[in-house]
Amino acid sequence: MTKSSKIAVLTGEKTIELKEVEIPEINEDELLVKVEACGICGTDVHEYKGDPFNYIPIHLGHEGTGEIIKIGKNVTEDYYGKPLKVGDKIVTGLKPCGECDTCLNDPENLHLCENGAIYGLLPGEEHFLNGWFGEYIKINPNSVIFNVSDMDLDLRMLIEPAAVVVHAVEKAKEITNFKHHSNVVIQGCGPIGLLLLTLVRTMGVRNIIAVDGDKNRLALAKKLGAHWTVNIAESDDPVAEVKALTNGKGADFAFQCTGSPKAAAAIWKYVRRAGGMCELGFFVDNGEATYNPHLDICNKEIKVVGSWTYQSIDWIQACEFLKEAKQQNLPINEIITHRFDLADINEAMETNIQMDGVKLGIFL
Repeated sequence: MTKSSKIAVLTGEKTIELKEVEIPEINEDELLVKVEACGICGTDVHEYKGDPFNYIPIHLGHEGTGEIIKIGKNVTEDYYGKPLKVGDKIVTGLKPCGECDTCLNDPENLHLCENGAIYGLLPGEEHFLNGWFGEYIKINPNSVIFNVSDMDLDLRMLIEPAAVVVHAVEKAKEITNFKHHSNVVIQGCGPIGLLLLTLVRTMGVRNIIAVDGDKNRLALAKKLGAHWTVNIAESDDPVAEVKALTNGKGADFAFQCTGSPKAAAAIWKYVRRAGGMCELGFFVDNGEATYNPHLDICNKEIKVVGSWTYQSIDWIQACEFLKEAKQQNLPINEIITHRFDLADINEAMETNIQMDGVKLGIFL
């Protein structure tokens, strides 16, 4: 068995270096996984561009999947009791700290744990084998692991972002009742927006309006189930377009999936009176957004909910959603537009910054 692994470490702004690190002995409570692929998330790109979390040095990569090649004798099943063995394919979720006020007193919101651990977002040299951008990853004791051996590689690489959108829809259900004829706006057709659009379509919602400024992404949105598209780069009045598509009312519900404050300010305008909105685009602080409290909220009685990461159950539902999309012949795999080798990870990051394509991944 190999004794070392190449890993991609962010060592400075816009600088990822491949380092060769020794693979330690795997103890009775750990696993060693051969990485097969890992998607590049917007959070990775933000960290690459400017280290907003002060994580440098860090072994990045949290949208990964791979094959167990060594397993400690005490690791016998995944988070939901599914047996684990060498050769199984896995993904890893968020591990709550178990000590903060949320963990101790609010078990229904463990995803809001202030100290939750996510592989690929663990800074420092002590975690140099705990990211998915590498040949191998070491899984620590008591981790949140899911056995996804029944899914192909492309679908497995999409599970983590799919869990994000599953959670967003579950939060949205707290304030709205989706119907087959509901008018739903998806603003932002990046990976999260397109996955969310596909999920809403698999729920049977027909009247989906995709809003974006990229014609290629909007074309993919149509293939994944959008009934209408609005190109903000070509439209004189996107809000008027949405209202025209909804008999002058506006959308029953809107999902804001971009990290743009300008877009966050615009989303309110698309929603009808007594409608609702879910904000899930800001996993980093990209600045302030403005709205009119009278016109945008009070006068309309809009219901609003935020969405942050995911619960463990969302990962199970994410797997089922991806399988359902494939069953319905929705080309979910086309969200993955670029495939890079590990050695080309800096090029991959720069390609992502240029917004060339949709979901980019490192494949080994």
